Amino acid sequence: MSLSSSPAGADSSDDIAADITTAIAEQRLPPGTKLREEALARLYSVSRTKIRAALVMLAKDKLIDLVPDKGAFVSRPTEEEARQIFFVRRVLEAALVREFVAKATAADYETLERHLQQEREALSKENPQIRSRLLSDFHILLARAVGNQVLTDVLTKLAGRSSLITMLYQSTRDAACSSDEHVEFLQAAKAGDTEKAVELMLHHLHHVEKALQFEIPPPGAKKDFVKALLA
Repeated sequence: MSLSSSPAGADSSDDIAADITTAIAEQRLPPGTKLREEALARLYSVSRTKIRAALVMLAKDKLIDLVPDKGAFVSRPTEEEARQIFFVRRVLEAALVREFVAKATAADYETLERHLQQEREALSKENPQIRSRLLSDFHILLARAVGNQVLTDVLTKLAGRSSLITMLYQSTRDAACSSDEHVEFLQAAKAGDTEKAVELMLHHLHHVEKALQFEIPPPGAKKDFVKALLA
């Protein structure tokens, strides 16, 4: 049993971290799963030192939590955390949209339209990790267009955590809806309809939050995979 189709190629800490990231993104390692060093070392045929280095990388990206005296666990953002994050994002991004509509240039719209194409391509390939990052990056591009570095920094942090939450808890169908909502928002913004653009953005963020599925996956193939991995 392996995390990827070719585990033999994952022999560096970077490769192992990337492989585990993919397994988390594809929900083959559900939130809360304990990652035992010795089991991973056997799986990848490497030393526990390399495994520890990979786990540190994953912890820096907030994909796992390293708990003293307990071990490493796949990150498990709570529903309450998601509620708080999206509340703050709605407050910030309502103001952001107004600034964006007032300041955005033709070049900014071209950049965002190219980005939307990347979103669609990621959705067609069903890669949860990439699609979540791109859907999140759309909002960061809006902030960059406005030119407020403080706002960009704050939103980048919030969007980064949001991206992890959606990667873990958003369905492919809802991700596609998010991209469609980005298109609708951009059309309203480009038309100069500020109030409609604000309304669409708030609706979009509310929709993303409400569609998150925090239930633990039922027993089945994914659970069997974890059992085999960590035995």
